[in-house]
Amino acid sequence: MKSIFEYVERSYKRFPDKTAFVDADASITYSELYNYSRSIATAVGRLGTRNCPVAIYIDKSVKVPSAMFGIACSNNFYIVVDTEMPKERVEKIFETLSPVAIVTDEAHLEKARELGVESVIIYEDAISKPADDELLAKIYDRMIDTDPLYALFTSGSTGMPKGAIINHRNVLSYSAWFVKAFDITEDTVFGNQTPFYFSMSVSDVFATINAGATLCIVPKVYFAFPIKLIGFLNEQKINTIYWVPSAISIVANMQLFKYAKPEYLKKVLFAGEVMPTKQLNYWIENLPEDTMFANLYGPTETTDICTYYVVDRKFENGESLPIGKHCDNCDVMIVKEDNTLAKVGEEGELYVRGSFLFLGYYNNEEKTSAALVQNPLHNYYPELVYKTGDLVKENERGEILYITRKDFQIKRMGYRVELGEIEAAASGIDKIEESVCVFDKKKDQIILVYQAKKLDEVEIINALKGKIPAYMMPDRYEKVKLMPHNQNGKIDRKLLENDLCEK
Repeated sequence: MKSIFEYVERSYKRFPDKTAFVDADASITYSELYNYSRSIATAVGRLGTRNCPVAIYIDKSVKVPSAMFGIACSNNFYIVVDTEMPKERVEKIFETLSPVAIVTDEAHLEKARELGVESVIIYEDAISKPADDELLAKIYDRMIDTDPLYALFTSGSTGMPKGAIINHRNVLSYSAWFVKAFDITEDTVFGNQTPFYFSMSVSDVFATINAGATLCIVPKVYFAFPIKLIGFLNEQKINTIYWVPSAISIVANMQLFKYAKPEYLKKVLFAGEVMPTKQLNYWIENLPEDTMFANLYGPTETTDICTYYVVDRKFENGESLPIGKHCDNCDVMIVKEDNTLAKVGEEGELYVRGSFLFLGYYNNEEKTSAALVQNPLHNYYPELVYKTGDLVKENERGEILYITRKDFQIKRMGYRVELGEIEAAASGIDKIEESVCVFDKKKDQIILVYQAKKLDEVEIINALKGKIPAYMMPDRYEKVKLMPHNQNGKIDRKLLENDLCEK
């Protein structure tokens, strides 16, 4: 297998009339997905380009997967653009990417044309025309599994977004692990929360077409009205979710299971940020004993995930969950500052090697060479490994424990302080719904930002004194009515830093 589109073709042959994707307004069968994708591949393929970027400018809906797989089938690679993203950021991405075409629908045609891309392909027009079998056969003949499949853009420290390039082999290898590890089958019904421009969507989207499963796009508004969320899960008979912890925590913070429970849910997977155990325990205590809970860890640059932990024991509120062990066909190493392997209990940076690793950042040699480096453990042959920038250690059980980002680690009064450790302690305090620490470099102050009802600063200080040493105690406590989240559903640290820290 050399192309991800072969997943679509295989599932189409097995389940032509089965629903592949569902949104609030429409659904699409595997037969429709196959045919629409090939029609879009024909429209893109007639441009005569190979391995070039093609943007998708469509609202999150069942249309997007057809565009994704169509571009992949044309031997070009896609970039999903958020239609609500400010035009200035889209222009920054396009400045790096220079897409050869943009696929949009009639609803966004006017805005898409303003983005300055020469070739504009209208979704409705493309899918109304038959595929060119001869053209697509010629295109497929030239393809190889290391051709790029998509680009995902992450925030750059300089303000210029970085585009991580993932190839077909990355996703084929990654999806094979994901489907096996979590027993994804044609009976799986995903409840998708994350945007299609976020790396977490790679797991449920590609696992869906690999296994012949069904993916239901959860309307974003339901996370603001969570009682409707539970109703949607039951209505669609969703049995598997893969969400960011902030989304899972909404249900726990509102104690929604008093009023309704998901009747079909069997697997609860989460990634993207640290999962607070207090909110996780709420789910565990309220769902059947045979429900699987798993903590997945990995950056965009490792396709999505490089380590995972299936929860197999009780954790107290405020304890940190392990990020577990390496995925199959993906190896990780904990490397100390002297470029030697860390022993059990020793802290080091997590490095990743194997088939999940991205190709590099598009049109950004400097960032690529800083992230993908020669394996520091040998110089016998070229082997690029990825430096995650995350500090971890291994416990006595052989599990990897996440500590913090290297750039979240600060030096204070001669001590190294992990902001993540303070956050974990704060999240275990009764009444705190969400919390995050930011560091004001100019004032040398640790700021604890928290969302809670009927909880004052003195209570937090007293609770933290029993959990962390004095040198780690925050200098300021900022209560917010509602914690800000970015488009991916994660707590928006940068926004808080901009608002609270002196420039």
